[in-house]
Amino acid sequence: MVDLTTDYLGLKLANPLVPSASPLSRDVDSARRLEDAGASALVMYSLFEEKIEAEEHQMERFFYNQSIGHNESDSFHPMPDNIQTYQEQYLEHLQTLKSALAIPVIASLNGTSLSGWVEYGKQLQQAGADALELNIYHLAANSDESGDAVEQRYLDILQELKGQVSVPIVMKLSSQFSSPIHFAKRLEAAGADGLAIFNRFYQPDIDLETLEVVPKLELSSSAEALLRIRWTALLYGRTKLSLAVTGGFHQTPDVLKALLAGADVVHLCSVLLKHGTGRLSEILAEMEQWLAEHEYESVNQLKGSVSQQHAIDPSAYERANYVQVLDSYSSPAGVLR
Repeated sequence: MVDLTTDYLGLKLANPLVPSASPLSRDVDSARRLEDAGASALVMYSLFEEKIEAEEHQMERFFYNQSIGHNESDSFHPMPDNIQTYQEQYLEHLQTLKSALAIPVIASLNGTSLSGWVEYGKQLQQAGADALELNIYHLAANSDESGDAVEQRYLDILQELKGQVSVPIVMKLSSQFSSPIHFAKRLEAAGADGLAIFNRFYQPDIDLETLEVVPKLELSSSAEALLRIRWTALLYGRTKLSLAVTGGFHQTPDVLKALLAGADVVHLCSVLLKHGTGRLSEILAEMEQWLAEHEYESVNQLKGSVSQQHAIDPSAYERANYVQVLDSYSSPAGVLR
């Protein structure tokens, strides 16, 4: 019997497959199905500070301040007795998931202010979260903001929150940092417990008829996994942080390659949205079969064995194979070059 257990953030997980933040965690029955399919932990959908603020402004306008200048309208919109805010709903759902599931529940937080990150992070811990994943979705579009200032934003949030909570903190990073390994070491020194690589920045589209900039949601594909696998292989052994990969993991080979590169856990999202929670159990069974056929006794034996430090050709993860890859392309039959 292959030992599938893995250590992540100081948590002993039954296997490396962890559903990431998605609508699947909004429903208790769906979360139970993920656990039954073999999920070793669950990342909740994100709590957004922007939504909390928008709701508060709406409440102030329509309930608390409705009578300003118009005393006769004091009761025009009476305040409901049993109203539950978005924030209260999230915290209550977190508590419900903790009661319903035996696996760890990781809360995802997407803040906008330093005070918000700290306050809501503390509340998530109090509600029972086993760890916090900080989804710092920051697009550096300000021409006056330097790369160092962007990194410092992450560090400030981490250090402030680390002083207020005791649960492990995962920093979810984008792939757009100029020196990810150096930054990872700075995050480790600042108290981070893990990294999730990489966040997917959804790209806006342009409507050619209205000329409006419109949101566009594209689920991931397996092609995106290679970027995560490469940087995991480069990070492994250079930091003591737990490593999670997220974005593009659809097939069992994707998962196995991430583990070989050095990932502690592999987050699944788009594949579960496309094919259902049962796909998780299929990947788990296929992964166990591959390990047994290749005579691995455990996931830990596999983990990091093809990282840059242990690869047959370590330079293959850097520039060495660049020209070779370009020269290997050949046009399909019948296409003139």
